[in-house]
Amino acid sequence: MDGIGGYGGWRWIFIIEGLATIVIAVAGKFLLPDWPETAKFLTPEERELVIHRTDEDIAGATLDHLDAESARRIFFDWKIWTGIVMYLGGANTGYSGALFNPTILKQLGWTSVKAQVYSIPIYAVAAVANVITGFTSDYLHHRYAFCMMGVCIATVGWALLLAQRSVPVAARYAALYLVTMGNFITSPLTLVWMNNNLGGHYKRGIGAAMQIALGNLGGITASNIYITKQAPTFPVGFGTSLALQWLTGLACTVFFVGLVLENRKRERGGRDHRYNLAKDELDNLGDDHPNFRFVY
Repeated sequence: MDGIGGYGGWRWIFIIEGLATIVIAVAGKFLLPDWPETAKFLTPEERELVIHRTDEDIAGATLDHLDAESARRIFFDWKIWTGIVMYLGGANTGYSGALFNPTILKQLGWTSVKAQVYSIPIYAVAAVANVITGFTSDYLHHRYAFCMMGVCIATVGWALLLAQRSVPVAARYAALYLVTMGNFITSPLTLVWMNNNLGGHYKRGIGAAMQIALGNLGGITASNIYITKQAPTFPVGFGTSLALQWLTGLACTVFFVGLVLENRKRERGGRDHRYNLAKDELDNLGDDHPNFRFVY
C-alpha cells in the first residue's frame, strides 16, 4: 500500500490499526453486556451462578452511588495511588523496548527488516510467560510473588544491557528476552491485582482508568531517557529503566504489606465500628466494608 493516497506504507499501518480499533470499540458498545442479568448468551442457570459468585466475591462491598463521600473514598484511596506507581515502571519498560530493541538487534549484523523479524520471538516468549503466570496466579489466588518474580527477571536483563560492553552481543539479545518477559509478567498483574482489591463498579472503573492513564506517564519517561548520542549503550536510559523497575517492585511490596495489615485489622474487628453506619452508607462503602477481604 506504499504510495496509495499519497501515504507511505508505514502510515497505512497506523491508519488501518486505528480504524480497526474504532470499529471494534463501537461494535463492543452494543455487543458486550453491561451486567450478568442482561447477558442474553447465558442460560437462566448460568446467569444465576454468575450472580451468586459475584455476590460472594464482593462480600457486600458495593459502591453503586457516586456522591461526595464515595468520591473521597475513591480519589483518596492509597491503593489506587500505589497501583499507579506499580504500573508506571512497567509502562516505561514497555515503551523502552520499542526504542532500543531495534538498536540491539542491528548490532547482531541484521538489516532493519530482519531486526524487526527477530523481535517477534521476543514478544512470543513473553506472551507465553504472561499466560502461564496469569493462570498460575489465578489458581493460587496470589499476586505479589509473581509480580516480584517478573521484576527480578527484568532486572537481570537490565543489568546485562548496562554491562553490554563486557558481554557478547548474543547476551544482549538474551537480555531483551528477559526484560520483555519480566515486564509481561509484572505489568498485567499489577492491573489485575489493584482491581481485585477495589470494591464497587464505580471505584473499579475510576481506579482502573487512573492507573492506566497516570501510569502511562512512564511512556513519557521512556521517550526522553534514551539519548541519541549515547547509543548503543544508553547508560542513562538503561539505568533509569532499572531504577523504575525497582520502583515497581517497591510499590508492589508496599501494596502487599498494606493489604496484609488491613486484613489482619479486620479479622481483629478493627473496622467493625462501620457496621454502626446508616444502612445506605454501609451499603455504599465499597472495599471499605468490614466484610471485604483483600487478596495478595
